Amino acid sequence: MTMTLEKAQLNNQSILQDFGLVEEIDEQVAEIISGGYERFTVRNRTRYNINYIVDGKRVSLEPGQGHRWTTERGGIIRFDRDAGRNGEQRKLYNLSNGERYEFQEDRRTPYQYDIDLYRIRR
Repeated sequence: MTMTLEKAQLNNQSILQDFGLVEEIDEQVAEIISGGYERFTVRNRTRYNINYIVDGKRVSLEPGQGHRWTTERGGIIRFDRDAGRNGEQRKLYNLSNGERYEFQEDRRTPYQYDIDLYRIRR
């Protein structure tokens, strides 16, 4: 019995699927395959200018502006969550590949100048 190349490939694929080795590539594996690059978008939906840092790069966003990021350094964002006072109340997040984020006013606190960064669901 001879096996053609096509049959052999189908047979191999079937065996791998039986072992559960062929699955959807998750986000972490996708990062490794793409060379570790992460891509995400950050928008400013507040009425304030917001200064923030992603992986050591300082950026300023005016209200309504957005920035598309491509980074290979982890996607760590730091910002001051208090838009009204001098000084800094630092907040830090690790942003995820392929996601969209928005700075918005934080309505969970009574202080009117608090802001936070929210992931926007599609």
